[in-house]
Amino acid sequence: MQDFTLPDLGEGLPEAELVQWLVAVGDTVTLNQTIAEVETAKAVVELPSPYAGTITALHAEAGDVVAVGSVLISFDLGGTDAASPAPASETQASAPELAASAPAEAAKSEPNLVGYGATPQGAGRPQRRARVAGSVAAASDTAVLEAAPHDAIQFADVVERPVERPRSTPPVRQLAKQLGIDLALVEASGASGVITRADVEAYATRVGATATAPAAAEPVETFEMPMPAAAGERTTRTPIRGVRRMTADAMVRSAFTAPHVTTFLTVDVTATSELIASLKGDRDLQEHRIGIMAVAAKAVCLALGRHPGLNSKWDDEAGEIVEHHYVNLGIAAATGRGLVVPNIRDAQELTLAELADAIRGLAETARAGKTSPADMMGGTFSITNVGVFGVDAGTPIINPGEAGILALGAVRRQPWEHRREIALRDVMTLALSFDHRLVDGEQGSRFLVDVAGILREPGRAMLLR
Repeated sequence: MQDFTLPDLGEGLPEAELVQWLVAVGDTVTLNQTIAEVETAKAVVELPSPYAGTITALHAEAGDVVAVGSVLISFDLGGTDAASPAPASETQASAPELAASAPAEAAKSEPNLVGYGATPQGAGRPQRRARVAGSVAAASDTAVLEAAPHDAIQFADVVERPVERPRSTPPVRQLAKQLGIDLALVEASGASGVITRADVEAYATRVGATATAPAAAEPVETFEMPMPAAAGERTTRTPIRGVRRMTADAMVRSAFTAPHVTTFLTVDVTATSELIASLKGDRDLQEHRIGIMAVAAKAVCLALGRHPGLNSKWDDEAGEIVEHHYVNLGIAAATGRGLVVPNIRDAQELTLAELADAIRGLAETARAGKTSPADMMGGTFSITNVGVFGVDAGTPIINPGEAGILALGAVRRQPWEHRREIALRDVMTLALSFDHRLVDGEQGSRFLVDVAGILREPGRAMLLR
């Protein structure tokens, strides 16, 4: 018998909420098979099994908050040796081939990267093996795995997994489900081994699969409405935890640390609307689904190059202002779990089409609850699109560690002065909040005018660098 305790999920958090079990008592599981989904203050992550064996007990139920280090699940590993696992040092002494492939300190390290198994200190980023159908370990290695405690073994380097879950993103898995396709039958075309939407669509074309449910034409940010109260109840209480608590803590810290200033500018974006319409009509660009958010993201990246103060950080401990020479662009996404702000790394290097793809991918992953903690760290500037809710303007709160955030209002068709006449034009309001410690009113205003200028006349982007 062997117990498995909830490990540190790599965020330094003391607890996590159990979202759902993917196994039940009596199930036989393989090494690294996903056994549960747990939610931290930042994301929902999949928890792999540290053993191959039979589930004997589940020590928590869905919805429970489990402290790191608490027993989560128990296994029957089979055999007398498994019932009393040997100390890590003895296990390594009896299996020199394991000791040769992992540092000695691996025996003392707890697994902390969910989804990759236990990794020795200093091993760097875990490397996944290529999928090999039917690949299994030698009998002697299997025996060592069943006998050794999980913190003494580097799972990925000891054996090939008998069955490995195909590597893909949540939107791709959803597409495969709609088409009735088993991802295990789809080959990844890229060198990374990750199955893409194109791979699934190509396989569907070959086998003649059709979708069982239509996909949404455009991702729309929505909040999940709370469940209605039972008859007779006058209040509903919901525990404050997970993303909601993390967001609240971050916003309070930002609001009472960085002196916020918000400035507004209403701009005629008819030319941008016409550009978007023309791009949607281009067969070579249709799949990228370029919208106002992507154009605004491109405008922000260009404007930040001219106004680096908006792309900086106040380092109070070091007593320094850190100016970034890259843009990790945060995209605020509203989900049923709360607001998350994953960021696009080195957004300044991307084309308009690539930005559109990245924004859509981040939004879909966020709504699936699969945004990784790493994707929400290291942002330098953020954008939030309140216009999708029909809102004209707002005063966004700066993401902690950043200098500014831009809110995009709704695009409305209304009378506007154009070429000394009144005409119906597409108009929207931009709202820029910035940290007044880093940015003064002149800098903030000039930045906002530059962004608005590109949205008013997208051709101006050709003049900037």
